[in-house]
Amino acid sequence: MRRSAMLRKLGAEFVGTFALVSAVCGGAMVSYAPVEWYGGSGLLGVALAVGLSVVCMAYAFANVSGAHFNPAVTVGLWAAKRFPTLDVIPYIITQVIGGAAAAGVFWVILAHGPGDPPGFASNGFGEHSNGGFSELAVAITEITVTAMFLIVIIGATSKKAHAALAPLAIGLMLACMHIIAIPISGASLNPARSTATAVFNGGWALEQLWMFWFAPIVGALVGAGICWVIGTCGTEETD
Repeated sequence: MRRSAMLRKLGAEFVGTFALVSAVCGGAMVSYAPVEWYGGSGLLGVALAVGLSVVCMAYAFANVSGAHFNPAVTVGLWAAKRFPTLDVIPYIITQVIGGAAAAGVFWVILAHGPGDPPGFASNGFGEHSNGGFSELAVAITEITVTAMFLIVIIGATSKKAHAALAPLAIGLMLACMHIIAIPISGASLNPARSTATAVFNGGWALEQLWMFWFAPIVGALVGAGICWVIGTCGTEETD
């Protein structure tokens, strides 16, 4: 019974992460570009695509897996005593695979298009930051925005919150954090998302990938710590 339930949860995490990374790839590498290329939705379009994908997938799968779709979220919820230790590694592995599958789909799509966008929507710092921001600036940004994101997730999913509105609050916060972080770091907040695009970009993206595991996970732990102080942690069952 436990195995069957876990398979359902992992399936939901795979699909949800696939959808999130598809929104990143489609928004950043297809719709973001100038009108004369593919579209022209710009930074706001990318942020909304990512945020709305999480809203929709959370409504679809929150009752199955909790709708993490992000290793940093899984770690943050674990730190908040909202998630069992034994499930952390299986969730993270599945999220990474789901994100890589989505990036692979877009790699094929773009290979049959008019040209490859530079960087394959990978996150970076220094010369690979969208705005030329330093390693320190990117680290601070990713820690901060991920911490704020986790504060909303933990608070919105507490027993005293309105459960029906949680996916909307979480998705809107993710969109807001992307608007802040895209010019600085490309907006990771999610190691699975960063790994997916880095694998297909290669080179510098893989060399800088460590940052986009380290900073979001630190941010998630900071966010959980703040929630412990405020008193919104440890209010849910972990099994």
